[in-house]
Amino acid sequence: MLQDYSKFVELKRVPVIDVPITGTNMSECVEFLTRHIDELHGEYICVSNAHTSVMAHDDPSYWACQADSLMSVPDGKPLSVVGRKTIESMGRVTGPDLMREIFNISLQQGWSHYFYGNEQKNLDALKNSLQEEYPGLEIAGMEPSVFRPLSDSEKRDLSRRIADSDADFAWIALGAPRQEVLMHELKGGPQPLMIGVGGAFNVLAGVVPEAPMWMQNLSLEWLYRLIQEPKRLFKRYLVTNTKFLFYQFTKAKRMEGK
Repeated sequence: MLQDYSKFVELKRVPVIDVPITGTNMSECVEFLTRHIDELHGEYICVSNAHTSVMAHDDPSYWACQADSLMSVPDGKPLSVVGRKTIESMGRVTGPDLMREIFNISLQQGWSHYFYGNEQKNLDALKNSLQEEYPGLEIAGMEPSVFRPLSDSEKRDLSRRIADSDADFAWIALGAPRQEVLMHELKGGPQPLMIGVGGAFNVLAGVVPEAPMWMQNLSLEWLYRLIQEPKRLFKRYLVTNTKFLFYQFTKAKRMEGK
């Protein structure tokens, strides 16, 4: 069941392969966050794509993580293409670009940021990159992943550490589905708004190259990533892309929990 965010009239959802994706675009999303950030403690945003949507379609518990979010924004272009049939203004909200937009506004608003996930060496590279690209950006904390499930007490401690940092945003980079599951479990806690951005840390740190804009515009970002990491991604993309197309064209209903 979807959460009741009726007070935020902007947060309309569009079913994409039976997964509720927020019908927004970058400018609308950033404007919403700018106006409401002080009201969003304990909430979270999923940055969704074809891969996460297929997982949500197949797994009721993961579907709940996407559905219970404040927003599940269309990172992948296939989601925005499908969504535009219902909401014409729907457009991509990619993790790296959302971070860039928020960081630019943060320099004016004085917002601070907590970064959780990835490896320490990549966080160090991210910090150096942010200090160079956004001089004066307030970094409230950086904490690497432990690359294993957290205990309940560890989750509570993490939530409290982020809250105690007085950050305005908590960026979570564990990859799907781990980051969405964690944010769902921490929902309602004292920490600020959490946004799951997957590999965006590595993109902004310069550790992983970003797909050229022409490939992004043609929905070929997956191909660029596949060329970069063929062994890791070949099976995922073969299965995911095939399933996404099958679910979309057959209007297959998602698997529901008992």
